[in-house]
Amino acid sequence: MSEETKSLNFIEHIIEEDLRNGLEKEALRFRFPPEPNGYLHIGHTKAIGISFGLGEKYNAPVNLRFDDTNPAKEEQEYVDAIKRDISWLGYKWAEELYSSDYFQQLYNWAVALIKEGKAYVDSQTSAAMAQQKGTPTQPGVDGPNRNRSIEENLQLFEGMKAGDYPEGSHVLRAKIDMQHPNMLMRDPLMYRILNKAHHRTGNDWCIYPMYDWTHGESDYIEQISHSLCSLEFKPHRELYDWFKEQVYKYQPEALPMLPKQREFARLNLSYTIMSKRKLLTLVEEGIVTGWDDPRMPTISGLRRRGYTPESIKQFIDKVGVAKRDNVIDVSLLEFCVREDLNKTAPRVMAVLDPIKLVITNYPEDKEEWLEAENNQEDENAGFRKVPFSRELYIEKDDFKEEASDNFFRLKLGGEVRLKNAYIIKADSVVKNDKGEIIEVHCTYTEDTEKKVKGTLHWVSKKHAIKAEVREYDRLFNDEAPDSHADIDYMEFINPQSLKIVDAFVEPSLADAEIGDQFQFQRLGYFNVDKDSKSDHLVFNKTVGLKDSWAKQKPKTNENQPKPQQKRPPIELIKQYGKKFDKLADDTREAAKADIQQLAEHISYDDLEPLFNTSVKKSGTRIITMISLGVLLKNGLEKNEAINDFIAKALEDKNKLLVEEASAL
Repeated sequence: MSEETKSLNFIEHIIEEDLRNGLEKEALRFRFPPEPNGYLHIGHTKAIGISFGLGEKYNAPVNLRFDDTNPAKEEQEYVDAIKRDISWLGYKWAEELYSSDYFQQLYNWAVALIKEGKAYVDSQTSAAMAQQKGTPTQPGVDGPNRNRSIEENLQLFEGMKAGDYPEGSHVLRAKIDMQHPNMLMRDPLMYRILNKAHHRTGNDWCIYPMYDWTHGESDYIEQISHSLCSLEFKPHRELYDWFKEQVYKYQPEALPMLPKQREFARLNLSYTIMSKRKLLTLVEEGIVTGWDDPRMPTISGLRRRGYTPESIKQFIDKVGVAKRDNVIDVSLLEFCVREDLNKTAPRVMAVLDPIKLVITNYPEDKEEWLEAENNQEDENAGFRKVPFSRELYIEKDDFKEEASDNFFRLKLGGEVRLKNAYIIKADSVVKNDKGEIIEVHCTYTEDTEKKVKGTLHWVSKKHAIKAEVREYDRLFNDEAPDSHADIDYMEFINPQSLKIVDAFVEPSLADAEIGDQFQFQRLGYFNVDKDSKSDHLVFNKTVGLKDSWAKQKPKTNENQPKPQQKRPPIELIKQYGKKFDKLADDTREAAKADIQQLAEHISYDDLEPLFNTSVKKSGTRIITMISLGVLLKNGLEKNEAINDFIAKALEDKNKLLVEEASAL
């Protein structure tokens, strides 16, 4: 689907409606507002992509504003890292701003609210205030300080600002409604005392504004048109609106725009945690080497591992903008970087687990420099020379003394092709005292036209460069490590998440620089780590070659004319029905992802006829349920037919169907 005809997401629909209703396009302004209390992670890339993407789409400014209201957790290191990550992703912000820029303005407005009787100083303990606040099903009760006089509140608040009181002795609260159905509206906190130095304002302040008071008013001061945030802030919207409506009357001419808050589903990734607090624990306890450890889901960790800005943007685009939270399979992220690197990474040869191969009929003193293609996906990548000699290294797993006919690598009596070189035949082996094979003896033929089934990569022993290779796996071995109420997420740490091996690489890599990316042929994609030195190359494994998301990759030939008509998405979805529940696990996951992508382009009217599918056709019912999940995620309201379809599925014997229905 072209960019011009691509469906608008629900946020774009909101903006388009606002423009139709009179909002000037020049008034559009967005922001990305991170708190500088940790490094950005893959979850933040969705919010970054949405805000900056809208800025690009509408040619509107996007501010980078740091919500720095908690000096106990915020540091300049995090500010610098956040700016570096956003720039690396390729985005440019209009203004660099800080909530701390507005501390005086926020204080002045708070004083004005006290004078109006809409804010008061509460001197109770936090436990007492929590008890009076009630529960979601029980209303709160007014506290003893709620009806303090305006004069007393002003005096106490000024004393808080002057540092006359210790931490925890007083707070400023908005005076709204202690019986309000929304607990966030039950006299929320606006200020607390914190005797801590701020990374920008130093010791100028000892009271700091709370997030709900600061965030919305900062949006208002900056005249943000659309304040976009994740779904957990939806209950906060009512308070967001209340605060901005209270201050609007103070400067309506200078600040005419009242921002509109709207929420989208946050990005959750399988086998990953997104809590900055928990990620900090991993760093502090030495589980990882730092925020940029290649196993971390931080942007800096992904960058160090070899992920590209383009791959992350492609991932965010595939995930889309939704109204309901869901968990995205980490394999989709791996697919995106694999697809991007396939187009750009030079092909080289490296052997990670070497065994010596001797070509007995090749002259001992002879060496050749053979031509090798750098990247068959890039016609401009050119060629390089690789040395060939009598003694080579190949992968240990690429040889067996005896093997079945399905083993297409090297075995005694068998023949394979050496990549970019000759065809060899294994004749004998040399073993050590333990019976382990330490050498494979072969003969070669210069008849390179001969047909053989296997092709192996190799490195000339004489010319090989020794390198350290860090093979990374998932940091957690549980799909949702922090979702278990009775098990700590640290229990799911994968002890095999890092494997360090001494490898041999071809000599063309001698001058490789930090950040350079390569495909180690038949092994995966690797990049040069920052620990690498001229006399000690270090490579990180970015991702393997296996592509479990291959079916998502469009197979088109640009030289062929494009068809004028395509089969409707619903018909493509139906194709999966006959075989879906019979597929292997990894294939089924890829098929599910394809169905979900297609379902973004169907309507309820397309899908509803499939609700009456025969019980025997479980595959079709499953793919219907998957598609329904996408429609519901995108805002479709449940009706009687939908509820009946789900209810019947929950009673079915097919586990896959029950699993999909349970998710709805």
